[in-house]
Amino acid sequence: MIAQKEALPPFLAEPTKLGQEISITGKWVPLKKSGLFRKSAESKEMLKEWEDIHLGAKNHPGVLSTEINHAVGEDAVLIHHVFKNPDSLVDYFSSTATKHMEALTKVAEPQLHLVRGVNIPAQVKEVILAKNVPVAFGNHLFGYVKEDYKRPDPSTAIQVTAKWTCNPNNSSHLEELKYWWQRVGTDAYTMEKGLIRFEVFQVEGENALIIHETFENSNELKFHLTKGTADKYKKDIDKIASPEYYFFRGPVSWTIRTYSKFMRLPATYSSQGSHYTRQGGSMSDGRT
Repeated sequence: MIAQKEALPPFLAEPTKLGQEISITGKWVPLKKSGLFRKSAESKEMLKEWEDIHLGAKNHPGVLSTEINHAVGEDAVLIHHVFKNPDSLVDYFSSTATKHMEALTKVAEPQLHLVRGVNIPAQVKEVILAKNVPVAFGNHLFGYVKEDYKRPDPSTAIQVTAKWTCNPNNSSHLEELKYWWQRVGTDAYTMEKGLIRFEVFQVEGENALIIHETFENSNELKFHLTKGTADKYKKDIDKIASPEYYFFRGPVSWTIRTYSKFMRLPATYSSQGSHYTRQGGSMSDGRT
């Protein structure tokens, strides 16, 4: 165990401005994989269903942003939604999501969905779990967002959302895991100017954390992985925990994919597909 805790620096201890917003980032894969030269019928139907869901989400008044991103190098989609508040999420899952769920699950299956917010209420957990979606609920712990929550340029920004879980039978390592990610955020604030958003969420009911980071571009992410805080602290974190999922959204270069694989990150990469952001943006993705 670490010798002692350190006080959070002011920029990590500052209260978040997320308010009641709730974000969901998750992955779906077809029940039958594509062949070498063509997509499977299930894959085509999965994409069609998600495009229809995207249209419904755009028109839902409580959805602040929505993305349906095609995975790079695998047959999958990464989905991302930001909801205005818990009531909006519950209404969406009771309407648009329910409308498409039966058809979608005939051709595809969900993998882990990472749900983030200040404090996820019970009704949100109930409505998502009722859909039989593998999920981790994360409540905000600490972090920083530079530039007063201004939305980064979506044509260059890379969004990274990941889950780290303490190694089995070492529940006491959760505090140590928090400590090391605190060290990452503390050093990155000055060491990595292009890491403009860094947030840590504690997963309910598990000895795990959800990490969300926004990089201005691939070069900044490359620095993070090769010379920055990932390079500096990953060996310490690896001693006590393992990454379950890494979701990369945005124009991730092939060099980034190479470096992250070398670091043994279980990553899914996606280009930006159908996307929509309501006027004004959100605190979760950035204000426009």
